[in-house]
Amino acid sequence: MKPIDIALALAVAVIWGLGFVLTRFAINEMSATLMTTLRFGITALPCFLLPRPKLSWLLIVATSWLIVAQFLAQTYGMAYGVPPGLTAVIVQSQALFTVAFAALLLKELPTRHQILGIAVAMCGLLLICFTVGYDFSVYAFALSMTAPVSFAFSNLLLRRAQNVPMLSLFSWISLLALVPLVPFLLFVDGPGVTWQSLTHLSVGAVACVLALALLGTTLGYWIWGRLLQNYSAAQVVPFALLIPFFGAGASSIVFHEQFGTVRLVGMIVVVLGIAVMLLSRKPPTLVEVA
Repeated sequence: MKPIDIALALAVAVIWGLGFVLTRFAINEMSATLMTTLRFGITALPCFLLPRPKLSWLLIVATSWLIVAQFLAQTYGMAYGVPPGLTAVIVQSQALFTVAFAALLLKELPTRHQILGIAVAMCGLLLICFTVGYDFSVYAFALSMTAPVSFAFSNLLLRRAQNVPMLSLFSWISLLALVPLVPFLLFVDGPGVTWQSLTHLSVGAVACVLALALLGTTLGYWIWGRLLQNYSAAQVVPFALLIPFFGAGASSIVFHEQFGTVRLVGMIVVVLGIAVMLLSRKPPTLVEVA
């Protein structure tokens, strides 16, 4: 890879890692549903200038709503106490779920490297489970774990979106995400509370949402898609392994997140298991997508 592209891949890993910290800041002033709705509302704006991707409506809608489920789950999980650093690790465990679901649903049997990676990552998740109850509930952890599951299903669908401009795709995905999000927001929060929150947001909270939408989603996915078009996934995807480290490191500095020995070991083991899958000599297509 060219040095400039390596720098871009590192920048995306930093942006996505810091996104978990920004999310934590934002939900201090607004509900998880409102923050997610605003984020998708902003990232949907380019769709008014970009043509709809040449994909079926069913594929775009299904992918959109799975991604909505992912972001709602991880945001609600954080709102109910799951620390940002740990959330970053949990979300990245989507790689092992993608491989597992591909084996179950598409009969794509995993390689020995993948089986080993899944086993290692599952051991890490079990270690993290042992820390539940100290600073967050079983419910919050279970809610967070639905994020990588939804992420994995969306990966399976995105496999069919070949040679589609990433910016156009995600802007339309974001537009369709508003279809379930807006009614859900009005049902859960109510119009009065929603308006009250919108009119009392601080400059910092607005900046966090804008950064998440413009940098984390629009710019981040555009760069990531460009890199995947110019290089093999085996060259690009390993940079995603840095996301949990940036997220956990930033959370430790900003929020003084304490991991504890068991949780820290579990987080490291999860990332190690994902690394075994992604860095194998012949990474299959599904793992590349993940």
